[in-house]
Parts: sequence; C-alpha cells; structure tokens
Amino acid sequence: MKIVFQLIGYLALLFAAGFFGYFLRISIAKKNVKTAEFQAKDILEKADKAAEERKKKSEIEAKDLLYKLRSDFEKENKERRRELAELEKRLLQKEENIERKFDLLDQKDKELVKRSEDLNKTKESLKKRESELGDLIMEEKFRLQQISGMSPEEAKQQLLKRMESEIRNEANLLLKHIEEETRAKADEKAQEIISQAVQRCAIEHTTESTVAVVNLPNDEMKGRIIGREGRNIRSYEMATGVDVIIDDTPEAISLSCFDPYRREIARMAMERLVEDGRIHTARIEEIVEKIKKEMEKKIKEEGERVALDLAVHNLHPEIIKLIGKLKYRTSYGQNVLQHAKEVAYLMGIMANELGLNFT
Repeated sequence: MKIVFQLIGYLALLFAAGFFGYFLRISIAKKNVKTAEFQAKDILEKADKAAEERKKKSEIEAKDLLYKLRSDFEKENKERRRELAELEKRLLQKEENIERKFDLLDQKDKELVKRSEDLNKTKESLKKRESELGDLIMEEKFRLQQISGMSPEEAKQQLLKRMESEIRNEANLLLKHIEEETRAKADEKAQEIISQAVQRCAIEHTTESTVAVVNLPNDEMKGRIIGREGRNIRSYEMATGVDVIIDDTPEAISLSCFDPYRREIARMAMERLVEDGRIHTARIEEIVEKIKKEMEKKIKEEGERVALDLAVHNLHPEIIKLIGKLKYRTSYGQNVLQHAKEVAYLMGIMANELGLNFT
C-alpha cells in the first residue's frame, strides 16, 4: 500500500513538473514572439528611416543637378546675349561709318560744285584781264614809241618780255588751281571706290575661341582618357601640346590651346581615339602622328581651294601650303585666312572700278 502511495506521489510530481514546464515553455515562446515583434518593428523603423534619408538625398542631388543645369543654361544664354550684343554693336558701327562716308562724299560733291563755279569765275576774270592786258599793250606800245624814241621792233621786244613775265605768273596760278582741283577729284573718286567696295563685300566676322569641345559617348570614357595614374592624359598633352580640361560637364571634355593648328590636330586625334576605343600611350602617339600627316594634306587642299576661289594661278606649292595654314591662324580674334580673302575681294572690286586687270 505504501508503494502505491509513493507511485501516486511520483506521478503527481511528474505531472506537476510537466505542467510547470509547459507553462514555462509558453511563457518563453511569448517572450520570444515579443522580442521578434520588437526586432521586426525596429527593422521596419530603420528601413523607413533609411528610405526617408535616401529620398532626401535624392531630392538634394536632383536639386543640385537642376541648379547646375540652370546655371549652365543661364551662363550659356548670357554668353550668347553678349556675343549678339557685340555683333549688333559692330553692325551699328559699320552703318555709322558708311553714313559718315556718304556725308563726306556729299560734302565733297558740294565742294566740287563750288570749285567749278569758282573756276568759271576765274576764267571770266582771266578773259577780262586778257582784254584789259591787250588794251594796256596797245597803250604801252604807243607810249614807248612816243617817249623813248625806240623803233617799233625794239618796243615790241621789250613789251613781249614784260608780257611773258606776267603771263608766266598768271599761268602758274592757273596751273596750281587746276592741280588742287584735280587732287580733290582724285580723293573724292578714291573714297567713292572704297565705299562701293565695302558695300559689295559683305563678309561675316566671327571670333575664334581658344577652346575646342569633344563629345564623349559616356562619362566612363573620361577615366580611360586619364589612364592609370594619369599616364594617358600626360602622353596626349605632350604629343599634341594642348591642355585637356576634364570637369563636371556630362559626356564632354575641353581642349585648350592658343594655337588653332595644334588645337585642331588635338581635336581630331581625340575624336579618333574615342571612336577607336583603344586608348594607351603607344596608340595615342600613333594616332597623333597620323593626324599630323592628314593635316598637311588638308592644309594643301585648303590652299588650292582658296587659290581657285580667288582665281590666282601658278602659285608655288610652298605658298599654297602657307595659304592653307592661315586657316588655323588668328589675329586679334579674327581668322587670318578669312581676313586675307576679304582683303583680296576688296582689292578685286577696287581694281575693277579703276578698270585695271587684276587676274
């Protein structure tokens, strides 16, 4: 009987332990659930915070990009307005110069009319004096015969000498007047020819820039152009003699050089390298040398074309080469070849006005 009670006690103890373990397990599970919920909530809050920060960062970057684009647009627009204002100013100055020349020509025309009237008056005065001189000669001749007792022949010789001296003086004055009038007419004609030549020679002037822009397929190409430790860009600058400007401008780089000839070689070489895709020091030197040879040919063709346009024949090949090279030279911001062509056109028009053979 005692064993039965002990067995019942063990069973009760086992049941109590199992019941306690069950409740303990449920309590731990609830605690784990709360911990998981808290962690999930914390993760969600962190994710929301990160998303909000990323959103704010994106908005700031978008605003910065918009501000940069607006600034670039305003800067470019301001530069264009400045260029248009300068062009308008030059056109106004040219119009004022032409108006002044026309006013001067009108004044010269009035002066010429006045001088013509003065010349007619001088002619009338000379005729009158000639008549008076004839009367004086007859009177002097009679007086000489009466007073000096000279023979008619002697009196005639003496009178002729006096007349010769007076006539020489009158002739010198008349020649001087005619010379001044002729010089005035020549000045007026020269101004008229220059004015007509300027009006018939309408050539636009453009200011040459010292920077060339090369477009890139993407911004990754900038890193390839720079190369490892800047080797590619240093090799390129040494081979071409230009400065490479790499800034925040998207998909573009700038080449700066005051020598338009070297700048054009650098631009063509960079475009060729970007198109080829193989950018390293050996390839850079190879492309630059090839472009230099192409430029020599291009210069010769440009010189021949200009000579043909101006109808100038039988020029020495070296002179043709020098003419072509003027395309890549500037003076006070103006292209030298364009200026030379403008001068040639002006001289041709002036020669045609003067009836000269300028071919």
